Amino acid sequence: MKIKDLDKQWEDGVAKSITFIVTKDCQLACKYCYLVGKNTKERMTWDVAKQAIDYILDHESDMSEESVIWDFIGGEPFLEIDLIDKICDYLKVEMFRRNHHWFNSYRFSFSTNGINYATDKVQHFIKKNHEHLSIGITIDGTKRKHDLNRIWKTAEMEKGIVPKPEEEKGSYDDVVKNIPLWLKQFPGAGTKVTISSADIPYIKESVLHLYSIGIHEVNINCVFEDVWKDGDDKLFEQQLTELADAIIDGGYYTDFACSFFTEQMGKPMDCQNDNQNWCGAGRMLAVDAEGNFYPCTRFAQYSLRSKKAWIIGNVHNGIDKNRLRPFLTLDRCTQSTDECINCEVASGCAWCQGEKYDAADTPTVYQRSTAICKMHKARVRANNYYWNKLYRKLEKEGEREAFENRKKAESPKC
Repeated sequence: MKIKDLDKQWEDGVAKSITFIVTKDCQLACKYCYLVGKNTKERMTWDVAKQAIDYILDHESDMSEESVIWDFIGGEPFLEIDLIDKICDYLKVEMFRRNHHWFNSYRFSFSTNGINYATDKVQHFIKKNHEHLSIGITIDGTKRKHDLNRIWKTAEMEKGIVPKPEEEKGSYDDVVKNIPLWLKQFPGAGTKVTISSADIPYIKESVLHLYSIGIHEVNINCVFEDVWKDGDDKLFEQQLTELADAIIDGGYYTDFACSFFTEQMGKPMDCQNDNQNWCGAGRMLAVDAEGNFYPCTRFAQYSLRSKKAWIIGNVHNGIDKNRLRPFLTLDRCTQSTDECINCEVASGCAWCQGEKYDAADTPTVYQRSTAICKMHKARVRANNYYWNKLYRKLEKEGEREAFENRKKAESPKC
């Protein structure tokens, strides 16, 4: 049996992303969560998981990507750590037994609320799989910002009763206590911060707070849903400009990163050279507790407000390529308005394929949602401010060339 070189890195080539929706339950009831159909009943069984794995590995030729990310989500995935442990053991054995091209070229990926992180079962799983693990804990920033949205679920909420603000219990203290252990085990890990209308005033203090507790990479995005109010973009720009000042004046840019600031955004794009789809919907694969396959988790019913789930097959009958075909033809220009296509700051303007489908006038994946347009433009203005100020400082100190050389050396190689 020919086994892959143990030194071979999983990043070689493009990774296939395969997601197990192991549960639709969660301890929290985050106010901005797009999973509108979370519940305690829909939990994946081992039988469904095994059938999904067998189907996927049996169809190796249909999934030729060099590497694979086995992604586990919920709800909160670590609520099903026993099932996940069994799934991962079976995957490792089967990829080895079959001499599958994904053997030793895989990652197990998790985005967790962090509450169960230090439990014995989760820690045992981490110890056993550490070399092939990617785990992100979501902490939204300061206690004030985090607890504004990421609150504990209550029995009353299960009955549809919305608690009064003074009755809400935030989860910050339950998460932050696990951050030191997480960073010790995954020193380069980054966190994901979500911005909604209510917490814009706390962006600057939250990013700096995350830096202060040892998180060096802060990935931030605005929610894609149409929740933005008049004036939100101005306040957003102000917060990002103040954050830019703090990062540059404090020298954080040498060792810390914030995804709101990137040189690759805010430029025009054309339909010949810059026409890729933003996300991998259709090239990814998700499976739920019923054994249904989806082009992405955002097309499962619990992710959708008004549309029907877009099922592309199941573990019994396999994938219906006709249901998948529309996703394989998607590019930026086929789903954008003329305003988006001709926008002078188009690059870096993100979209979620599932949210587009959910917000569209008809059940189509070709109608681009523009709810975050003004927020993107505000981010571009702040981004330009950041890089102009940073490079002026570096030039004054004679450090610009060294800074740019370091960036080139640290950028991923294709």
